[in-house]
Amino acid sequence: MGAQLRVYKRRIKSVTATKKITKAMEMIAASRIVKAQRQVAASTPYATELTRAVTAVATGSNTKHSLTTEVDAPVRAAILLITSDRGLAGGYSANAIKAAEQLTERLRGEGKEVDTYIVGRKGVSYYGFRERKVTESWTGFTDSPTYADAKNVAGPLIEAVQRETAEGGVDELHIVFTEFISMLTQTPVQNRLLPLSLEKAAEESTGTSAASAAGKGEILPLFDFEPSAEDVLDALLPRYVESRIYNALLQAAASKHAATRRAMKSATDNAGELIKSLSRLANAARQAEITQEISEIVGGANALADATAGSDK
Repeated sequence: MGAQLRVYKRRIKSVTATKKITKAMEMIAASRIVKAQRQVAASTPYATELTRAVTAVATGSNTKHSLTTEVDAPVRAAILLITSDRGLAGGYSANAIKAAEQLTERLRGEGKEVDTYIVGRKGVSYYGFRERKVTESWTGFTDSPTYADAKNVAGPLIEAVQRETAEGGVDELHIVFTEFISMLTQTPVQNRLLPLSLEKAAEESTGTSAASAAGKGEILPLFDFEPSAEDVLDALLPRYVESRIYNALLQAAASKHAATRRAMKSATDNAGELIKSLSRLANAARQAEITQEISEIVGGANALADATAGSDK
């Protein structure tokens, strides 16, 4: 076997092994997407109902609370960026980081200081390599987050919202994650968690804003709060933030698995095409070797025949 043919054989063997790995990773990601989708579907109603409850308390009272009250001149904002712990997912983490960078620039353009909180090793590595300050980070659970993970993430953020800005607190809380729309579409989104926009929250939870309901002559309910509306909002604040972060973590996990599946399928298809190309080159090299051997045999036979004919003379 010629040297060129041996090179092609080694490359075909190597690419075939890679193809098996990427195919297995594609199948694993596909199986995880189903579980992640079920978790997203299960968590969404709770987050929606909790938002509806917060909206009802806020619209049914005149209490000023950090959950619903806009600050006249906000000076500091917090951004929670959700990325992945691992790669092999195409541009999943890069797109989320890009969206967070755009949000950071916009907030700074409005004159606000920005504190960055990050979930996922990819985001931590990105900011660490560029020596950018990260207030707090969490890793190790992005593929399969639990509600306990969401509570751990939400804790420091809730404390920052409840503190005064002079003591390191924040006036606004934003979250950047990748929303799972379908198996083929996952979109990075920027949402403001706090202060809660009552009009937007009402539209999300009921499909109708308070202003439009009043315009249609609908009677809005009256509420009595015990012990007080402020105490109710204090109790709902951590639940609201935790539920929203948990839903975002699940959306991001489903998006990551979908991106991994798509990337691994593309890698598997490319490996198959490369194997076909290398096989054609190997066949051509083998044919060239056979042709050369035949030529050498024919040439040797002709030389032997000429030598025999010369000796006969």
